[in-house]
Amino acid sequence: MAGLNRSSSASSKNALPTQELLDDLCSRFVLNVPKEDQQSFERILFLVEYAHWFYEDNTVEKNPSLKSLTLKEFTSLLFNNCDVLKPYVANIDDIFKDFTSYKVRVPVTGAIILDETYELCLLVKGWKGSSWSFPRGKKSKDEEDHKCAIREVLEETGFDVSKLLNKDDYIEMIFGQQRVRLYVVAGVKDDTSFAPLTKKEISEIAWHRLDELQPANDDVISRGITGLKLYMVAPFLASLKSWISKHPPPVAPRHDKARKGISLWRAKNGSSGSSSTTVEIQTSKAVVGVHPPPVRSFLNFRFDTAPILQALDAAFSST
Repeated sequence: MAGLNRSSSASSKNALPTQELLDDLCSRFVLNVPKEDQQSFERILFLVEYAHWFYEDNTVEKNPSLKSLTLKEFTSLLFNNCDVLKPYVANIDDIFKDFTSYKVRVPVTGAIILDETYELCLLVKGWKGSSWSFPRGKKSKDEEDHKCAIREVLEETGFDVSKLLNKDDYIEMIFGQQRVRLYVVAGVKDDTSFAPLTKKEISEIAWHRLDELQPANDDVISRGITGLKLYMVAPFLASLKSWISKHPPPVAPRHDKARKGISLWRAKNGSSGSSSTTVEIQTSKAVVGVHPPPVRSFLNFRFDTAPILQALDAAFSST
């Protein structure tokens, strides 16, 4: 991984973070955590990722002169400029590659939110690109599936599903080595307000009509006629429609297609929208109750912070 030249001028355009800022981020997110979170590189890189999110969402936003960095660029800077991580710079490319491979095996949970008629489902669009999905995210260490789903839905939509979620009511699929479990949360009023709590993760939230989520044609897989991509929606639709056929909605479906999919929130102005979205995708059969093989820890790593903490204490005591 190529290193980046760090500028000491905070006022220059697209300046890289100063040594002081990098030390602060390393101390806050890497050193001041429980010891068990410092015992493997996959956990260290998750901590680095948290530091990166903080840098992008808070530091850069308050100081626009700072350069926005990719996770790979930020990781390179932190390893090259923080004493506690410098001994591992020679292996940083392998560490980052193993981390990205590990991430795709971390289980994901979320929720399929349906309105009161079960005609509409709530989808979110990522910050970049045009790909839509049900609100969901990766589990934290030792986090229960349903609690992860509640947390991720709250972060991505601002809506608390804790009182509506049934731990036994879910659809689960395996994508490669990653398990994705989505809890069916039905009966949400369509005039509910939604807005993400996290920055730069969700760009739009919308109700989509289920009867419009159909294959566009045999040559276009998981892409709507408007160009919207729903790769992470299509595989769950067959099982979702089967679930709906066995559970009568609290409000009778209208079947007149008068209610269109409506954009509820957009990042551009942070307010409710009014444009409708019509999408069509191809479905496949979901696999329920399947679990991936256990994740292998890819490096035997022991992180000794004692010398660094002693050095920091000495530095602070001399100022």
